[in-house]
Amino acid sequence: MRHFTPNDLQQRCAQVAPSPMLLDVREPWEFDICRIEGSRLVPMRQVPNVQHDLDKDAEIVVICHHGIRSRQVCMYLEHMGFSNVINLEGGIEAWTNDVNPNLKRY
Repeated sequence: MRHFTPNDLQQRCAQVAPSPMLLDVREPWEFDICRIEGSRLVPMRQVPNVQHDLDKDAEIVVICHHGIRSRQVCMYLEHMGFSNVINLEGGIEAWTNDVNPNLKRY
């Protein structure tokens, strides 16, 4: 599994090439507080139900609050045959610290 720091993700999303899919696996109440623009909410427990809708070869960055749930989802997706999943180190908390301090914290 690959890992991106918040700065790595910001740089990757700024590139002209297709941006990675941003898969946010937090709960809806967390997503309502703050999110990375363009991210798709799929709570962790629902990932098995929607995995068939995801492109197994696409670059997918998985996001949670601190990087623990997202790491577990990355491991699960890799086990299910996804070849390009990336964990956001430190999650949305690190994103607010390093990239967008204007987002609400919880």
